[in-house]
Amino acid sequence: MNTTLLSAAANQARGLAMDAVHACSSGHLGLPLGCAEIGAVLYSETLRYNPDVPKWLNRDRFILSAGHGSMFLYSWLNISGYDLPIGELKNFRQLHSHTPGHPESFETVGVEATTGPLGQGIANAVGFALSGKRAAAKFNTADHVIFDQHVFALHGDGCLQEGVAKEAIAFAAHVGLDNLVLIYDSNDVTLDAMADVTQGEDAEQYFKSQGWDAVTVDGHDLAALSTAFSKAKSDDNGRPKVIIAKTIIGKGIPEVAGTAKAHGEGGAKFVDEARKNLGLPADEHFFVSAEVRAFFAAKKEESKKAYAAWEANYNAWAAANPALATELTESVSHAVPSDLSARIPAFPADYKDATRSAGANVINAVAKAVPNFITGSADLYGSTKNYIKDGGDFSATNPLGRNIWFGIREHAMGAICNGIAYDGIFRSSGATFLVFADYLRPSIRLAALSKLPVTYIFTHDSVGVGEDGPTHQPVETVSGLRVIPGLDVIRPGDAEETAGAFISAMNRTDGPTALILTRQAIPLMNELSVEERRDGVIRGGYIAKKESGALTTILLATGSELQYAVAAATELGDGVRVVSLPCFERFDRQSAEYRESVLPKAVTKRVAIEAGVSGLWWKYVGTEGKVVGIDRFGISAPGNTVFKELGITTESVVAAAK
Repeated sequence: MNTTLLSAAANQARGLAMDAVHACSSGHLGLPLGCAEIGAVLYSETLRYNPDVPKWLNRDRFILSAGHGSMFLYSWLNISGYDLPIGELKNFRQLHSHTPGHPESFETVGVEATTGPLGQGIANAVGFALSGKRAAAKFNTADHVIFDQHVFALHGDGCLQEGVAKEAIAFAAHVGLDNLVLIYDSNDVTLDAMADVTQGEDAEQYFKSQGWDAVTVDGHDLAALSTAFSKAKSDDNGRPKVIIAKTIIGKGIPEVAGTAKAHGEGGAKFVDEARKNLGLPADEHFFVSAEVRAFFAAKKEESKKAYAAWEANYNAWAAANPALATELTESVSHAVPSDLSARIPAFPADYKDATRSAGANVINAVAKAVPNFITGSADLYGSTKNYIKDGGDFSATNPLGRNIWFGIREHAMGAICNGIAYDGIFRSSGATFLVFADYLRPSIRLAALSKLPVTYIFTHDSVGVGEDGPTHQPVETVSGLRVIPGLDVIRPGDAEETAGAFISAMNRTDGPTALILTRQAIPLMNELSVEERRDGVIRGGYIAKKESGALTTILLATGSELQYAVAAATELGDGVRVVSLPCFERFDRQSAEYRESVLPKAVTKRVAIEAGVSGLWWKYVGTEGKVVGIDRFGISAPGNTVFKELGITTESVVAAAK
């Protein structure tokens, strides 16, 4: 190790952060300055990466969980040779730059995850590590190892205080993710104050109690960091690793170093003197020396050779294992069989059951057709019914398992599913009751922002839950999910629509999908063919029952309330059309011509029914329409009694239409 050169590189990375934050008078200096030596060791010798092939399947993954310290990552991506030129660092936090305030995976090459809120990156890293373990078990052979990557995540006190991180940490140890290395930037400072104001746990003992290997080192000692990182990568002992790096926040700016003032841009006004003390030229900002550039250019050439050797090994593996190679290629490209619908058996005409039960049949047909699809549940497989039969359970001893037992950890489940999706090899899904969706809402939001094809299976979708009462009756939750940009929310109205919902989710590769399923039984709607109903869901909305005379009235419904709209139409007479609208988002993406064919503007007599808050329905019923909904919390009683008491009935639809 050339400690002299790496020390210079660390100080120059500090300079890049100072210059970027000073230029825009915005940002966070504390972590980039405090963790500079960590970055120097990671990118000079620890991480396996190739800047020219940033999505190398067997690269080591690095996730910055403390995303506010984004200039740490941007500086080292620039120094190590990724396609992130100095000009982008100069445009830090500016419009249309590739250096936004928090790292975004879809915006910047070399950024693995859009971590955003604190703690998410830790759980994302767990998802990456789970994906890596499963990929190794699935695709490696006795003759060829094509997956043996490690996952590193840098986090601070703030990440560790968030519940999502604690859930993920417990899960990671329980399933033996020894390819996961957390780097804890332990600087004893949070944003408002010194960390001892809000925390007092012994971090090393905490991690050990959870089943982790833990070691504490001087975060500014290059040799100590090198030794710790090397040991963490070499120990395949069934336990994840944490390196607690004691650092000085804002190191390099004496006026704020080691204090809460160093967290943000408070030290920016002192950067001229700080740069001088760090040996940076006064007349050249955004400075990286020729020696440091040359060193990392040489590192890049070594990385390219390592990649070429891996590629040769991969080609030999592919030639020897063509079926596995095809499966991996299709997995990475998110390929789904074009005849997926045909592989899901039609339900009998007299079928009547909960859509969660129909989902159990559908998900197992999907699992057979899409081998990279995996699913998990928050200790609710018996209720959410998304267990893949014969898929096995993911564990330390069975990393091939397709069923992930997350435990009662909805927060972590969402972020771990995101990590799996960021890794891009497997299609992830997770299940819980709909009323708990807000426990993983930040992860859902980030999946939508990052266009991750995650599937959420939310059951027990309405006041139909009944006796469990208003705490478990999610009257507002479906609408709350619908307002997340980029999230498809599908609430199917019978078993065949449930099949269409899963088909829609699997064929969507540019964002997440939430499937909203019932606990109570609902009948099959047999007005149309199986293909028409499934295709109708894929379009988001369709004519479920066509009027037999001149069209005068349109009844709109979704989920379990579709049956009431159909019954009401029969009672109301010839001029009534029923439109099933299981997914607002998919329907809104259809052509204007299609939407007009389903909901002609000239017909203003419209009634919508849904067992939830009414607000979002008005864009479809218009000012002359009516909505039969529930704009209050539920009550504890048998489900049918609750529906009747709250007016979710055929009679209510008929009365509103009249």
